[in-house]
Amino acid sequence: MTTEATPPSTAASPSARQVWTRTRGIALALVVLLAAAVAIATIRSDARHGTLDPRSADRQGSRAVAELLADRGVDTSVVTTLDEARAAADADTTLLVAAPDLLTPGQQRALRTATTGTAGRTVLVAPGSPSVERLAPGVTADPANSLDSTLSPDCALPAARRAGTAETGGMRYTTTHLDADECYPSDRLATLLRIPETGGDGTGDTVVIGAPDILFNDRLDEQGNASLALQLLGSRPHLVWYLPTLSDTAAADEDDQRGFFDLLPSGWLWGTLQLFIAAAVAALWRARRLGPLVPENLPVAIRASETVEGRARLYRKANARDRAATALRSTTRIRLAPLVGVPLTQAHTPEALLPALSAHLHRHGDGQTLHTLLFGPPPGDDAALVSLADQLDALEREVRRP
Repeated sequence: MTTEATPPSTAASPSARQVWTRTRGIALALVVLLAAAVAIATIRSDARHGTLDPRSADRQGSRAVAELLADRGVDTSVVTTLDEARAAADADTTLLVAAPDLLTPGQQRALRTATTGTAGRTVLVAPGSPSVERLAPGVTADPANSLDSTLSPDCALPAARRAGTAETGGMRYTTTHLDADECYPSDRLATLLRIPETGGDGTGDTVVIGAPDILFNDRLDEQGNASLALQLLGSRPHLVWYLPTLSDTAAADEDDQRGFFDLLPSGWLWGTLQLFIAAAVAALWRARRLGPLVPENLPVAIRASETVEGRARLYRKANARDRAATALRSTTRIRLAPLVGVPLTQAHTPEALLPALSAHLHRHGDGQTLHTLLFGPPPGDDAALVSLADQLDALEREVRRP
């Protein structure tokens, strides 16, 4: 009774060292990409640090205009929550909202309610749509920005006429208020609006600026930026500089509780959907089958020896001695089976092939040797593999011998 030896694990299974050797290039590339991403994020965060902050001396900070206002007797205080901004709104205060688009719809409505009727001034810096429609009802933001950054006042507003040309080009606005001052037009659309307050004593107003450039430290000395900024922000003795933050949850209602997909711009959603459809169409195109597969002849004739040599090199490169030995033994068994009267369907069955082979060779006591040769474990090294190939060749020659 013969027993089959359990073959060891395949030699083609990569070791930890081989895995590291093959993947270290990819790992290095990922590390480089990660380091580059961190560096870019750090640089960009430094560049944007203190934007429109009256305490910041950065290029895009606003410390210079705050100090100029202080020289004129206007004190500037910074608030970061909606409650502080609402509490500060009164007739002697100019409330500047540095980033209106960061406010939720509920916060925008609450801020509009708090500033209405106070006789103070509210300055909105580059609000988009629909933020400006809530903070300044009757005003609509145009989808296209101004192509020119430096514009002429072309209006009757005294502050604009004294300042002259200024860098207000950015968001453009239209209004339904007949008494509004529409200044610094770009293609007949204003980039600065002053909307007087209706009712009360009529001294309050709302100013909408299409770009924050006139407030930046590095742009304050250009054109009439300084004059325009000082006149718009210095009309009251107190200036409250509101820097909205995403962490402020005051006055948030159920409509403001938006999920992740609600925060994505619609363009990203449509773009992702189009990419998904394109990927599905490409998959269908690549996977289509218009009929049964048709075999085709190779364009050139390849010698069998070249095919054998190429496969042998692949086995050697992968140290796949077990696969090479299996291929040699399987092919030998297929060639030997017809010679000893065994059907090809039973060529790989030891119980059918080995007795017939022993009887043909008259080796009745040599069954274990034949089993090891034809069905044994894989060789342990290259020398043993070469020896196995020689022994299989010798066995086939002996069977074929008349």
